[in-house]
Amino acid sequence: MGTLLFISGQEIIIILIVVLLLFGADKLPEIARTMGQGMREVKKATDEIKREIENSTQDIRKDFNDVADTVRKDINEVTDSVKKDMEDAASPLTEEINDTARDINNEVR
Repeated sequence: MGTLLFISGQEIIIILIVVLLLFGADKLPEIARTMGQGMREVKKATDEIKREIENSTQDIRKDFNDVADTVRKDINEVTDSVKKDMEDAASPLTEEINDTARDINNEVR
């Protein structure tokens, strides 16, 4: 029968026999029905709690995503600005290197 909640099959059978002796065969279906309803209520309550947590964290997740998007945008702006500044700083050097290379090529010819 296997293990269910650390109870072996033999222990489950003994428990069922004790329940049968205490309550009788006519009460067992009613007990099973009541246990089923209780399990349904627990599942319904669990689902409701999950749904409530999802709804309450939805606003937090939205705020977090908004902040993350803003940070990404700011990082991209700073990166673009640094790239532009580096290109502007390197442009005169590149021109000077190209001029020097041209002069050297002219002198070599």
